[in-house]
Amino acid sequence: MLIIAASLAMANAAFAAPAAAPTAATPSAAAFDPSNPFARASSLPLQYPAFDKIKNEHFEPAFAEGMRQEALEMAAIANNPKAPTFENTIVAMERSGKLLARVGSVFGNLNGANTNDGMQAIAKNLAPKMSAHSDAIRLNEKLYKRIKTLYDKRDTLKLDAESKFLLERYHTDFVRAGAKLSAADKEKLKAFNSELASLSTTYAQNVLKEANAAALVVDTRAELAGMSEAAIDAAAATAKARGMEGKFVVPVTNTTGQAPLSVLTNRATRQRLIEASMSRGSRGGEFDNRDAVVKLAKLRAERAALLGYASHAAYSLEDQTAKDTASVNKLLAEFAKPAVANAKKEAEEIQKMIDAENGGFQVAAHDWSYYSDKVRAQRFAFDQNQLRPYFELDNVLQNGVFYAATKVYGLTFKERKDLPVYDPDVRVFDVYEANGKQLAIFVADFYARSNKRGGAWANAYVSQSKLMGTKPVIGNHLNIPKPAAGEPTLLTYDELRTMFHEFGHALHGMFSDVKYPRFAGTRVPRDFVEFPSQVNEMWAVYPEVLSNYAKHYKTGEAMPKELLDKVIASKKFNEGFRTTEYLAASLLDQRWHQVGAGQVPTDVLAFEAAAMKDAGVDFSPVPTRYRTTYFSHIFAGGYSAGYYGYLWSEKLDADTVEWFKENGGLSRKNGDYFRKMLLSKGGTMDAMEMYRKFRGRDAKIEPLLDRRGLTAN
Repeated sequence: MLIIAASLAMANAAFAAPAAAPTAATPSAAAFDPSNPFARASSLPLQYPAFDKIKNEHFEPAFAEGMRQEALEMAAIANNPKAPTFENTIVAMERSGKLLARVGSVFGNLNGANTNDGMQAIAKNLAPKMSAHSDAIRLNEKLYKRIKTLYDKRDTLKLDAESKFLLERYHTDFVRAGAKLSAADKEKLKAFNSELASLSTTYAQNVLKEANAAALVVDTRAELAGMSEAAIDAAAATAKARGMEGKFVVPVTNTTGQAPLSVLTNRATRQRLIEASMSRGSRGGEFDNRDAVVKLAKLRAERAALLGYASHAAYSLEDQTAKDTASVNKLLAEFAKPAVANAKKEAEEIQKMIDAENGGFQVAAHDWSYYSDKVRAQRFAFDQNQLRPYFELDNVLQNGVFYAATKVYGLTFKERKDLPVYDPDVRVFDVYEANGKQLAIFVADFYARSNKRGGAWANAYVSQSKLMGTKPVIGNHLNIPKPAAGEPTLLTYDELRTMFHEFGHALHGMFSDVKYPRFAGTRVPRDFVEFPSQVNEMWAVYPEVLSNYAKHYKTGEAMPKELLDKVIASKKFNEGFRTTEYLAASLLDQRWHQVGAGQVPTDVLAFEAAAMKDAGVDFSPVPTRYRTTYFSHIFAGGYSAGYYGYLWSEKLDADTVEWFKENGGLSRKNGDYFRKMLLSKGGTMDAMEMYRKFRGRDAKIEPLLDRRGLTAN
């Protein structure tokens, strides 16, 4: 998934739009040390960040100077006595803020991937300042007047398509940011934005700290029976590092479901683990997020009302491909009933398995993963653990993810050890075109750390732009548990799929071929951004790709064909569960963000329960993928009112996979066409028009229904 953490969104706020005049609080140029590593573009290849030189103390001065410089640049544009032209206004704004963009991208990425107390303090301090800086830009009347003057005569300016679309986007961005509000309302908006920036940062930091605080602690190895000896040893090492020698600590990460639930044989331990997961942020204490959620929802609703919208969701969706809440509600409602029906059928199968073993209990959320694997083993004569020896991380990366990119797009990869990294486990690769020219640099950060936020995401350290003369430096960030020293990293099927997914985002960023920074790479509507990454998942189980990387880590023997066939045959297995937990989270997101300014609840957990019941997805064995208090996508990231976008994008994805199949599958011809028509274009045109030009028509829903196993309902 492409998640923009609160700190990154804050840091990049000025990158999407220009700044206003400097304020008295802005430090002078003399206060900025020219030896600061952000003072100029990195001299490393493709402006790769000099991680070995960057220290905490460099960030705040660079942000302050970046804001000062951009404010001066914007003041010059706004006060230019010459009549506005596309070059002296729009292009000038695109060229502005280079220093702020440099420090913002690095800080945002590192604060998510490798944070520390100092960085978190900086993020809290910067959030309201960056919000004010961004507001000063987009609420600048002189700047907006120049943009509107150009916008009103856009059809006579003889602009190329990308330039005309850029002008239109700037006008839309400024209007949606409040440029047309009265002076008094602009002041209200500034206050809302400042408080929202601070609250989002607090929420994100609470999620990370609570994940560490809520870890499962057990006293004996027996309680962790079912986990590998290496995993239990790792739990012991984690406990020792936390000053609890003799005990065992199992971290709680990201989603409601936790990976050990599929193997733990002790039902009491499973129950404790999922309860620890589900209680995050709502069990009292300093990291409780309930108060932050209520304030965030209320402020978002009030800001939307100020801007003339019925709800935050209405405001947010207007600028997405879905356009309105009715379209999203219709999509989610259409899937909810058949998805839950399928989940209940799956629960019946699981219950039969439990009864056959004389379990004496009804299936609960903490049983699902463990027993669904047993059902899978019975139905398809294999379980997930049989797959892991064939999914060694480096082999998957080199002979799976990279191999598919070579076959489909002609790319080659060369690892380099000379560039600095922010953690010893981070790997760096040069990426080359088929003609030998360098396309990008790829940063691979796969392992979980206690100072790394949960989930998986892709980000750009440097974005492609012909105007700026930059090529992409793209990072993928996963949270794969690091094995004990000397042990191989064997992936679960979900981790495998996630690697291909995130690399799809990386390809989207690396193939960007646009002029303006505003449109680079993944800067597309939020409900479109997951589409290319989901398409890339298809290669994970494509026979030619799978057979190339699915080799036993000890013997090198290929995965037996019968096991490979079972993997393919079982692709629809457990889709009721997967669809229901996702829909529950999507519906919860919409419920929080479709409330009006005077309708925001005060009891977070009661509101959540009512939302699940009203939507018909309150099936306790399948809890929502994220609960309100650790749903970082929507309260600390860029997905508020947008979590539905994965399903929305999957409709395009499933239809595109059919296109690949219809045209011969794994081939350079297909890859080059997909790249040319879609991956290279970034946000240079309307997203759905882009899709129609690629596909020749709108996407059909049938491939998605079939994939999700919902055609029979």
